[in-house]
Formats: sequence, structure tokens, C-alpha cells
Amino acid sequence: MKRGLFLIGWCLLLFSTSVCGQNPVVPGTPEPERPQHRHLHDRPVNFGVKGGFTSSLFLVSNFILNDVKIDEVQNNYKIGYFGSLFMRVNFGRHFLQPEISYTVNRCNIAFERPQAEDTPEGNIPEMASITSSLHSFEVTVIYGYNFIKEGPYSLAVFGGPKIRYIWDKKSEVTFENFGQQEIEEDLYPFNLSFTTGVAVTISRIFFDFRYDIGLHNISRRVRYKPAPAGSLGEEGDAVPITRIRFHRRDNVFSFSLGVFF
Repeated sequence: MKRGLFLIGWCLLLFSTSVCGQNPVVPGTPEPERPQHRHLHDRPVNFGVKGGFTSSLFLVSNFILNDVKIDEVQNNYKIGYFGSLFMRVNFGRHFLQPEISYTVNRCNIAFERPQAEDTPEGNIPEMASITSSLHSFEVTVIYGYNFIKEGPYSLAVFGGPKIRYIWDKKSEVTFENFGQQEIEEDLYPFNLSFTTGVAVTISRIFFDFRYDIGLHNISRRVRYKPAPAGSLGEEGDAVPITRIRFHRRDNVFSFSLGVFF
């Protein structure tokens, strides 16, 4: 009998303890609302990191070799990479996001070299190419708008300016089959471009796809030493390039994976 009363008392104690931990609800009154979980992208300010891959496209114009204008240039895409730190300031569905990045963009362009005037018809022209590997520090400020922002999910579009400083000591530009020695390209150190893209967020993870549009020419001039005599081959059907001039803007596709802190 005593053991049965002890068990009943113990059960009543556990029940009363669990009830005391809850807010009492008076019959006929609405149940009080429970606080909802606040997701990371609902905070006023977020910080984060991201990294990814790039694919560059050089838009070449005013390309002149020995007073011959080169109109057809083939772009051969090469994969680059980047890493970024950013801060996002949220206000409703809108946000501002300043970023700082270290980027390596790679690209190759190829074209047919001008031929001598007395070259026989049907002769296959030689190909020349320019390969670039540009290291740069970039500062971007984008404005974005979330078309979808429900719970931990969001879909946003964005755009904004980017200023880039090309690190000349780390960058490399190679000229192949130009018939000259020690060709060097001087680049403008500061460049400006416009960035636009779309981003998908799932909780603290996000993906974004971007397209950077170069707004001006980045090539200042090309310097070289004349090729030594007899370096063009026995037939001599390739014209020694004694004048090189071209302008180029670089447009960049990029994909990144990032995380909010």
C-alpha cells in the first residue's frame, strides 16, 4: 500500500513540474504566440567568406600588327579562381554588400599572323597567341534584392561597381610566335568593371553566379626587342612583327560557394 502511494505521488510530482514549465492557458482565450526562429539573413548585418572559379573573355579591339588590322580573334577559355571576404547589410528584402577579393583570371587568344605579300595562294597561315594570367585585388559594392525570402531560403539578383588593382609582379602575359624577343605588355594598374548576377541562399550556405563587364581598355602598350636575323625560318613567309598595338577589355564569368557567419 505504501509503495503504491509512493509511485502515485512521484508521478504527480513529475506532472506538476512539467505543467509549471509552460504558460497556463485560460479557456476561451487565444494561445500566446511562440517566438519564431530568426534566420541568418534576417539579421541587420552578416559577415561571410566565399570562393570559386572564373572564366575570362578578352574583348579585343584596335588590334594592329604591322599596319594590318586583325579582325578575327579566337578566345580560348581557361579556369581561374578567387577568394573573398564580405559584409552584408540587410534592410527588408534589400541589401548592400561590400566585398574584398583576391582573384586570378586566365585567358588565351589566338589569331592568324599576317603573311608576306608574295606568299603563294593556299599557304596555311601561322598562328600566334597571347596567354594571360592576371593576379589582382578587387573591391566590389553590390546592391541586391531578394525576390524570394521565405524562412531559410532566398533568391536574389544584384549588381554594382568593381574596382580592381592588377598585381603586376605576379601577373604574366606570354606572346607566342610573334617573331620578337622579350615582348612585354604594360597594363593599367587600376580597372573598373560592373558586376551583375543572381544568388541562391539555403540557411547559411549560398551560391552565386556573376558576370563582370569590363568598362575600359586595360592594355597601356606593348614593348619588345627586334628578332635576330634569320630567326623567321628559311622560307621567310612569316612577316616579322615590328608594330604591335591592341586594346582589350576583360569580361569574366564566375561561380562561387559561400557561407554566412
